[in-house]
Amino acid sequence: MGRTSDAKEKLIAAMAALVHRRGYVAVSVDDVCAEAGVRKGSFYHFFASKRDLMLAALQSHQEMARDHVLEIAFAPTLPPLERLDRFFALVAGMETANKKSGGHVLGCPFGNLAAEVAASEPELARAADQALGGLAFFIQSVLQEAKKRGDIDRRADVKETADAILAYFEGVALLARTRNDPSLLKKLGPRAMALATELTSPRPATRSPSSPAGSSPARRRR
Repeated sequence: MGRTSDAKEKLIAAMAALVHRRGYVAVSVDDVCAEAGVRKGSFYHFFASKRDLMLAALQSHQEMARDHVLEIAFAPTLPPLERLDRFFALVAGMETANKKSGGHVLGCPFGNLAAEVAASEPELARAADQALGGLAFFIQSVLQEAKKRGDIDRRADVKETADAILAYFEGVALLARTRNDPSLLKKLGPRAMALATELTSPRPATRSPSSPAGSSPARRRR
């Protein structure tokens, strides 16, 4: 067993890594203890359950994502919308490294977990959603700055647009994982800037070409 002082940290790191690679359901307490080099008795000294350890691992993932990805990608050294492209490129680089070292693109740890346990583990799903909210916050900040600069429509709903870009990112990350192709993140990343501008422009109401102006279904039936 490792020293008592670092056993907890080893368990958290092992849980974060194993679940990111294999998924939550596939990872057992025994797996985590073996990966961490910690006895099972020590596990239960720190955590009441696998769920509690997963919550701690999510917090660790969130802190690492903030410090090593988000604050770097969204640093104000580029115009605001270009930071979105840099975010996708940075994640693409990380996934390229994941594939080189382990053979597989791993995807977003928060999106992966939410998709896996949304119906069965609501507490974990809420924690994953909170972590995704941290990414949405950075995106909102970029959009707000772009709005002040006039890069996007001043009437834009920044929160709604940030959620749309977050959803797009999660979709691209899932596709990259499914195809085991990290280059998709870099190829498709620039389209996030298009979403930022296209989704924020007010669109006129549309009607079916076959429906004359002012007509209603009831009127057409008569």
